[in-house]
Amino acid sequence: MFDWEAAWHAALYGPGGFFARGEKPSSHFRTSALVGTELAEALLVLLSRVDAALGFPPVVDFVDVGAGGGELASAVRSLASGSLGERLRVTAVDVGPPVELAGVRWVREIPPCTGLLVGHEWLDAIPCPVVTGPSSDPWITRWWPSLRDGEQAEVGAPRDAAWAAAVASVRGAALAVDYGHLVSSRHFSLTGYRAGRQVPVVFDGSCDITAHVALDACAAAAGGEHVLVSQRDALAALGLSGSVSGSGWDWLESASRAGRIAELRDPSGLGGFGWLLHGCGVAVADLLPPLPPWRPNPAGDPLP
Repeated sequence: MFDWEAAWHAALYGPGGFFARGEKPSSHFRTSALVGTELAEALLVLLSRVDAALGFPPVVDFVDVGAGGGELASAVRSLASGSLGERLRVTAVDVGPPVELAGVRWVREIPPCTGLLVGHEWLDAIPCPVVTGPSSDPWITRWWPSLRDGEQAEVGAPRDAAWAAAVASVRGAALAVDYGHLVSSRHFSLTGYRAGRQVPVVFDGSCDITAHVALDACAAAAGGEHVLVSQRDALAALGLSGSVSGSGWDWLESASRAGRIAELRDPSGLGGFGWLLHGCGVAVADLLPPLPPWRPNPAGDPLP
């Protein structure tokens, strides 16, 4: 029987694997961190709220899990100022070769975190078993009850375990940002990306291999107080409105910024991503106001 999980893992993280050899997401697909610095700005607002809820510890962490080229970690480090900036420790976690970035330390394993841990499009790159229905797998029974005979499904248990372990390492807050589905909308989504194009899945290390994340299952596995909301709503709650003002160059700059924010909040694109936020010793209500629950993009396809 073909071992999908092992083949997927070898293709990404084994010797010569796609990410293990140093391929960076920026070369193959567009993420929120590549749009501009606006995502980092919003996460710094969230981090400042975590910092206050923790009582302003001597060292406050920002941990970027699955950091890729380090764009998000670098932007957070460069934009942080004042007392938060003085106390901030930024850590990028990735299996590939580190990138030299001022003020960012690189590690291969998730460290303890007092502050904010962010898994930005990390969970979708964690390999999973694949089964064909009917299946008696316990995870499928609970989280994919709609699986029909002959249909395939990704078993999200490894993602659940990875997220639960990450959340357990945090005092403050843990945030997963990803595309995904809920138990009411499961669909097989395993696909590949190379050079900005969606490509057939091959397990030879030549492409990224990814699949939608069962964020509801991840939330249950990690437990504790949490919310699952859309990126569109979360960014607005963190102050990204994208209004245009001024004249001349100021107008052009504000219009450019508004365009980037609109891309980040587009409900049919990046704005449709789920934000799964866990409070780890702090109240989620101190971090985000009440927001509508996340509903996955009906199109259901990841974005290059």
